[in-house]
Amino acid sequence: MRVLVTGGAGFIGSNFVRRILSGNGLKISSLTVLDKLTYAGNMDNLAEFSSDDYEFIQGDIVDSALVNKLCARVDLVVNFAAESHVDRSIAGSREFVMTNILGVQTLLDAARLNGSSRFIQVSTDEVYGSLDSDSWSEESPLLPNSPYSASKASADLICRSYYVTHKFDVVVTRCSNNYGPYQFPEKLIPRFVTNLIDDLKVPIYGNGLNVRDWLHVDDHCLGIELASEKGRAGEVYNIGGGTELSNLQLTKKILSKLGKDEGYIQYVEDRLGHDFRYSVDISKVEKELGFSPRVNWETGIESTINWYLENQSWWRKLKK
Repeated sequence: MRVLVTGGAGFIGSNFVRRILSGNGLKISSLTVLDKLTYAGNMDNLAEFSSDDYEFIQGDIVDSALVNKLCARVDLVVNFAAESHVDRSIAGSREFVMTNILGVQTLLDAARLNGSSRFIQVSTDEVYGSLDSDSWSEESPLLPNSPYSASKASADLICRSYYVTHKFDVVVTRCSNNYGPYQFPEKLIPRFVTNLIDDLKVPIYGNGLNVRDWLHVDDHCLGIELASEKGRAGEVYNIGGGTELSNLQLTKKILSKLGKDEGYIQYVEDRLGHDFRYSVDISKVEKELGFSPRVNWETGIESTINWYLENQSWWRKLKK
């Protein structure tokens, strides 16, 4: 199988590439990584890879000439390329619309018209909005509350339209909050861990009671692999980790593991339109694809903290 991974120098994309090139993931004949190398794309994430069946190309998914050329020589496109930080989308949403909507449409056209047989759109549970109880199924309405999640929901709907209208083989996955190695330090867990390593306080929005479900990036990559291999065309699959924690609970766990007390917590003004709780029902992906989270939360968070402790040269230059 010939695979194109877009956004492959980012956090989740590079872990997916690592899974494939380690021999533990999809069986491939060639792997091409396309990444624009914005602030969150990092060649250090891919520095260990060099082989005849692997190629890196710097470029933008809105570049139709480039993606047409690339899609003509692959069987599978897995799209991780996205602007993904909610706070940045609130400050300015143009880049989110360009990459997350126009970029996906450009990729879909290129894949459909140039012989790619399957397209995987990596989306997010944030497209569902917020809920107080229960969990979202794949049939839940899309009610995004931030410019970021609205752009991702728009991309999901464009993907659906290409399946319905063109009968193009598109599968959408929607994940809960990821954590693990190589995550850019603007995100909650790496930001808090690296701050505490440097004896700095950690900022919690509002009262810290907002709840997220946490999914280790290795489990997410497994779910995407299963969707690539077994997913039904036109379907959506929720991929969750099954560990729901409030931001305050999560922060206290990190503090404890780093030997810090709650005096390091700094409560700050709440985020605009801050979703209260995310929770996905993963029974569909369990039943149809045989997915279940394999990384225990306690083991996962401990190994993640240790990774940032042991790889300070990686994140210090990013935090500058």
